[in-house]
Amino acid sequence: MTNRELLEKYNYPVPRYTSYPPANFFTDSFGTADYLKAIDESNQWNPENISIYIHIPFCLKLCYFCGCNSYALRKEEVVKGYHEALLKEIKMITSRLDKTRKVSQIHYGGGTPNAVPFEYLQEINGLLFDTFEFIPEPEIAIEVNPAYLTYEQMTGLKKAGFNRFSLGIQDFNNEVLDAVNRDSAALPVKEIMAFLKQDSPNMAVNLDFIYGLPKQTAANFSETIKKAIELQPDRLVTFSYAHVPWVSKIQKQLEKEGLPAPDEKIKMYDAAFALMTQNGYEAIGMDHYANAGDELTQARRNKQLHRNFQGYCTRRTTGQVYAFGVTGISQLEGVYAQNTKSIDEYIETINKGELTTIKGYALTPDQIVVREVITELMCNEQIVWADLGKILNMSAEEVKSHTTYNQELLRQFANDGIINLSDEKIQITPEGQLFIRNVAASFDPLLKSGQTNFSKPV
Repeated sequence: MTNRELLEKYNYPVPRYTSYPPANFFTDSFGTADYLKAIDESNQWNPENISIYIHIPFCLKLCYFCGCNSYALRKEEVVKGYHEALLKEIKMITSRLDKTRKVSQIHYGGGTPNAVPFEYLQEINGLLFDTFEFIPEPEIAIEVNPAYLTYEQMTGLKKAGFNRFSLGIQDFNNEVLDAVNRDSAALPVKEIMAFLKQDSPNMAVNLDFIYGLPKQTAANFSETIKKAIELQPDRLVTFSYAHVPWVSKIQKQLEKEGLPAPDEKIKMYDAAFALMTQNGYEAIGMDHYANAGDELTQARRNKQLHRNFQGYCTRRTTGQVYAFGVTGISQLEGVYAQNTKSIDEYIETINKGELTTIKGYALTPDQIVVREVITELMCNEQIVWADLGKILNMSAEEVKSHTTYNQELLRQFANDGIINLSDEKIQITPEGQLFIRNVAASFDPLLKSGQTNFSKPV
């Protein structure tokens, strides 16, 4: 089938599977007491390593495409109060963690983490460095908006210990940026990258882009990707814009400008994929591209990729995720727990010495099996049933029985060129990469509930 025919057939809403079950299945019947119990139990769960997520919700300017939990920058006293509450929450939770466990990953997201004074981030990282031991070469990453990045700030963030910077470029075309209410980089991106890597041999820099925005075409997005390739970042990320105005009302602003048609959007994907894979980058999962020497590339080749709410990582840096700050979602082996979305409530509750868990989910044993199946497919683009069975201590047929394994539907995917299929193995084809979520959804018993409030693959 052609890409256009595949698009018409498979471009229906499916989960993004950054978690299983997806976040819209979380329930408010799961509360603080449940999370505290899970934190204590997580010391005996796998993986043993600790991954930490810090949410900085503030933005100097709200972009219309944003589906994240972001808020306009508040008064200085609120930002300071939020910072102090973060430190308290970290101490409350880390006091319950086994200190023989090591931290493998720290990730700051938002919002715009570089919207707040870098001294605050230095203090948070200092607390974590003083509290835990770390694995060799941990990943300490921060998402930054280059529109507000200064040399002083970059120096301060490097001193804070960050060794990976993700620059949210989104597009090099100023017409596109104007349409989505985003500013271009304050400094030349080439100079930003050079400064970050200066005297830092292990520093890594990602460039992040979004396709499917107003004013974008396959032609002008290709020009953006060509410029990105010339800069030679360690990783390139091309996120498919997910139009979910029922989640993020600000996205309605984009409807005034008009969004590209799905077939134009798939041309953007195809053009970017071709440019990057022909210029030394390897496709990682749905949206990441990494150079040949990158750890993600090696992990993909060795089938050692993993994925969480923060994106793709390796099994080496994988850990149970403990999230701090408003809306942060902790991803423990058997439990998800999400904090309140209200900044004021977060500060007030933490200052009382209480956590702010507003909803979460405790997985059943069956769901843990399904999660392993979907994670393996989403990360390593294959399922070898016998290998999964060894990990889960069950037969290949038992693994299948926990999912909605449908041989007829899988044959249809195979006939359409999306997968290669045998009794022993499922392999996503290069042509099927864009529809990997559809294949994953075919194994998901929870979709029997009929929920459709997900984004489309394209």
